[in-house]
Amino acid sequence: MPRITKKMLYAIEAVLDIAYHAGAEPVQSREITRRQEIPQRYLEQALQHLVRDNILIGVRGPRGGYRLAKERRRITVGDIVRSVRRMETGEDPLLTETGSDLGQKVVRPLWTSIQDDIMAKLDATSVDQLCQDANKVGIESEGRKNLDFII
Repeated sequence: MPRITKKMLYAIEAVLDIAYHAGAEPVQSREITRRQEIPQRYLEQALQHLVRDNILIGVRGPRGGYRLAKERRRITVGDIVRSVRRMETGEDPLLTETGSDLGQKVVRPLWTSIQDDIMAKLDATSVDQLCQDANKVGIESEGRKNLDFII
């Protein structure tokens, strides 16, 4: 079964945290670390890569942090997974040309098909859908409670 890596899981959680807890100010990485218990060394690396792939925007300065680069309904979990895959080093064994005929012509096509099915599901799942799921299970948004609508 294809497995999710720690980096992928952390990146998905970080983007979801930014989308769900965003308020008027950018979300700071230390806040994500506090809420999600993601080690800072993993988080900063993932966040910078997500900025390079135009999933997030990095805001500099003392009140800086991260914002989504697009509307949360336009960012899919598949986008995040592809970004992390590019970040991770290591050769994909499905892409190597060595191996037996059974491996090349039977096993690898099966595994590729399974991965394609998983990516289709991830591409069909937006960050907005995950935010709605978080709301349904009663997770309070820190960003929403800090918004002030008084004029």
